[in-house]
Amino acid sequence: MAELVFFSGTMDCGKSTLALQMHHNHAARGRDGVLFTRQDRAGSATISSRLGLRRRADEVDDTTDFWAEVVTRRTRGRPVDYLVADEAQFYTAAQVEQLARVVDELAVDVFAFGITTDFRARLFPGSARLVELADRVEVLQVRALCWCGARATHNARTLDGVMVVEGDQVVVGDVGLDGAAAAGTGEVAYEVLCRRHHVRRMTARVARAAGPSAQTLLFDDDAR
Repeated sequence: MAELVFFSGTMDCGKSTLALQMHHNHAARGRDGVLFTRQDRAGSATISSRLGLRRRADEVDDTTDFWAEVVTRRTRGRPVDYLVADEAQFYTAAQVEQLARVVDELAVDVFAFGITTDFRARLFPGSARLVELADRVEVLQVRALCWCGARATHNARTLDGVMVVEGDQVVVGDVGLDGAAAAGTGEVAYEVLCRRHHVRRMTARVARAAGPSAQTLLFDDDAR
């Protein structure tokens, strides 16, 4: 029986890597699938992993109709056994409902991948609808880590390394080691944080500025 499965987690937990692995595994068994994505950091019509994996995919926009996409392909003689839907947090609620209909009426497996909440710790509309409709919600087991070493549970948006909590829900930005853009550039970046440091708005750059690392040894010159 076909399923709608939502694989969720924060940034840096391997969602796109798993999406590409899922596609590889099913294609290797002779199944025919279609890859979709929306606003991948590597550019349009691409699923990319931070491990360096990359594959071309169909770009989703607000006019995309998943029901029509599958029906059109099958009408033209192409079998469609499954869909891989990456960056699904950016899909509309109506598009998620289309995915559910594809599963129920066309017996196509749908594997959706996305982050659950935005930089304000609020649900994306696409993710919210997936949680409501999915047959299964799988939280990825690769744990992204906050700068403090605790499990990262929240996505933070930063501007020059300083966390911001206002602005458009969707803004594509860079994701560096600590989510900090070059000072003074005004570029948007993202960083994963534990809940405690997300509430305190303490990014890696702010933490470094606040004091020395716990692993730094301080010496008294007179004691040498």
